[in-house]
Amino acid sequence: MSSFVAYLSAGSLISIGITVNAQAQAYPVKPVRIILPFTAGGGLDTVMRILAQKVGDSNRQTVVIENRPGASGNIAFEFVAKSEPDGYTLLASTPSIVTNPNIFSKVGYKVDDFTAISLLGKASLLVVVHPSLPARSISELVKLAKAKPGAIRFSSAGTGSSNHLAVEMLRMMAGIDMLHVPYKGGPQALHDVISGQVELTSLSFAETLPQVRANRVRALAQTGDKRSPIALDIPTVEQAGIKGYAASTWYVVFGQARMPSEAVSKIHSEFRRASLLTDVQERLKGAGVGEVIGSTPEQAAQFVREESVRWGKVIRAAGAKLD
Repeated sequence: MSSFVAYLSAGSLISIGITVNAQAQAYPVKPVRIILPFTAGGGLDTVMRILAQKVGDSNRQTVVIENRPGASGNIAFEFVAKSEPDGYTLLASTPSIVTNPNIFSKVGYKVDDFTAISLLGKASLLVVVHPSLPARSISELVKLAKAKPGAIRFSSAGTGSSNHLAVEMLRMMAGIDMLHVPYKGGPQALHDVISGQVELTSLSFAETLPQVRANRVRALAQTGDKRSPIALDIPTVEQAGIKGYAASTWYVVFGQARMPSEAVSKIHSEFRRASLLTDVQERLKGAGVGEVIGSTPEQAAQFVREESVRWGKVIRAAGAKLD
């Protein structure tokens, strides 16, 4: 059997060595790329780096984790969908892969173009605001937004991203109007909240919590159905007054449709093994991953189908549509 070995390299790349049994020549026998649809430094990037550090112990082949941001993730999705289904160009994604076909009138892929390999985990987001905004709770935010419709601007990692839709769901359920300002990634979206160019965003714990603790932004609530153990002092949106609200991001590894079963099995088993390590679970929880999963391909596929339906309903209700 072969195994992966990860090590951090310069920039946004992670090189992972792979040992191949010379006799069996089992997958993989050449370098593998895992494409990320957003910029380095975001929640997905953080999760993949943590897992990649633990996926093996040799260095005879290379897997490169490559950030390809742009068009709300569509550039990366289309690139991977059109790549050879041989297991050597993979994708790691958040819910954007299922929300974009509901938001954009035309995308260069279908969800059925992919094979879901493993649901790695789920994570709440933090709703944060610039300290100058006179709102210290979700109820105060709602009151302020109703008094000045469209005056509060919120940033996201891109139209259709999980953080965009988390705020759209809040906007819809609270009956308020805020102006969406999309960026190419979470770090840029957060930077402009810190600088005061926009008032609000909802991003991963990995990105926002250090800024909250440094008093550069103020946390109003977390979006999951329960409080994260690393931020028990911050209420959920539901606890803050929006009954029935719950929105989490998730991280899934995909290959293309018609990908060899051997490659699917191998990739799943390597990520599953890494996700079960105690130190990895602690680091993932520290990054805001409230639930570490490492599901089977079958479970991942079912989950992706259900999420496509769920978010499709939210998008239609919110009217979040782009040409």
